[in-house]
Amino acid sequence: MAETIRIGKYEIAPGVRAHLELPVARLFTGTWLSLPVAVLHGRMPGPRLWLSATIHGDELNGVEIIREVLQELDTHQLRGAIIAVPVVNVFGFIEQERYLPDRRDLNRSFPGSARGSLAARLAHLFMREVVAQCQYGIDFHTGSQHRENLPQIRTDLEHPETRRLALVFGAPLIFQAPPIRGTLRWAARRRGVHYILYEGGEPLRFDDNVIATAVKGTLRVLDALGMWPCAELEAAPPPFEAAGTTWLRANRSGIFKLDVALGERVTKGQELGSISFDFFSNKAAPVKAPFDGLVMGYTNNPLVSRGQALIHLARER
Repeated sequence: MAETIRIGKYEIAPGVRAHLELPVARLFTGTWLSLPVAVLHGRMPGPRLWLSATIHGDELNGVEIIREVLQELDTHQLRGAIIAVPVVNVFGFIEQERYLPDRRDLNRSFPGSARGSLAARLAHLFMREVVAQCQYGIDFHTGSQHRENLPQIRTDLEHPETRRLALVFGAPLIFQAPPIRGTLRWAARRRGVHYILYEGGEPLRFDDNVIATAVKGTLRVLDALGMWPCAELEAAPPPFEAAGTTWLRANRSGIFKLDVALGERVTKGQELGSISFDFFSNKAAPVKAPFDGLVMGYTNNPLVSRGQALIHLARER
């Protein structure tokens, strides 16, 4: 039998599915705000994996991804344990806002501190009660600031085990992501956790394709770790592996018209869109691809200023 898991004041025995509330902070109203956590503890020993979403409070796809994954599982067949936190940034989630009330980015606050800012304290709680329990982690994100992303995996592809899981997951795009200081990716890597970040869609929206891709991908990872059998799921086609990525930026202010789709392969010199000079004339500045690549993201806001990010291109390895 597996060992009992201890999270906060709770003890979760093997074979138990539990829903927990971890106190985060007392609001100025006097009430407590808590972190909702689900634990599925299999009867038999195995790896421990965490699933997390909404580190940025307006990135909602992961909430539905985690809900659908948990509906597929039961503790009788599960080996090991899953610790699921669908809403990490509970403050931003309530306000439908990316950041915390103090305007800090939670994903630049890890590993946090028990005596620091609100963001630091929340990061510290998550690291202590969730990350420290696990050997593996999957974190779900979307694009930000009116940007929409192709389903993609960002992770440490240089580590064989992490690369294996990234390929098994089955997102259409994968690439090596640098461990930016303060991110959950950076903090997890320092602890030796095998971590993959899945990103797709846009803020404050559910995207059915992005959600379905991630649900299947997570179940494939569970199967690859020997935690949950998913023989009925077909293997995903090989992904586009990017050697690097580049944001194409506006060379002038104006109204941007996009002429490509997410996941579309483009060639060097191809016109991907244009920026109108004014409201009345036919004059427009073309936006062209600087290299052969894949469209991995773009802005959905047509009103752009000079220097603003327009289209995110991935260069094939």
